[in-house]
Amino acid sequence: MNNNYNKNLKSFARSNRKEGTKAEIRLWCELLRNRQMHGYPFLRQRPIGNYIADFFSKDLKLIIEVDGLTHNWEEQLQRDKKRELDLTEMGFNVIRFNDCEVIDDIENVNRTIENYIIEWENNHPPTPFKGGA
Repeated sequence: MNNNYNKNLKSFARSNRKEGTKAEIRLWCELLRNRQMHGYPFLRQRPIGNYIADFFSKDLKLIIEVDGLTHNWEEQLQRDKKRELDLTEMGFNVIRFNDCEVIDDIENVNRTIENYIIEWENNHPPTPFKGGA
């Protein structure tokens, strides 16, 4: 299972990683990098379907989006709704934060992600290891 990986967006995703916003970099460095979030790995700028998710955890089926300011917020809101619907139909859950939330209130962002993980773990208990000996 490739989690709807779109190799055609790989180079675009790579360039996005190199040009992250201040909020994306803060979220990555302070909460998501190196399995800091309850031991779960996250990827940055992951091509999924026709989109590039800001952050993605395949273990949690979670996409985290960080929305910047836009001049045409109504049009962007409609695109975001469509994107979220498409990603949800692929089996993913989406959490959105805006730049200001990440920059000014990282503690609440942390709590929101932790609450998602706690709920996920409660609904998806680990399966016992079935290795042979």
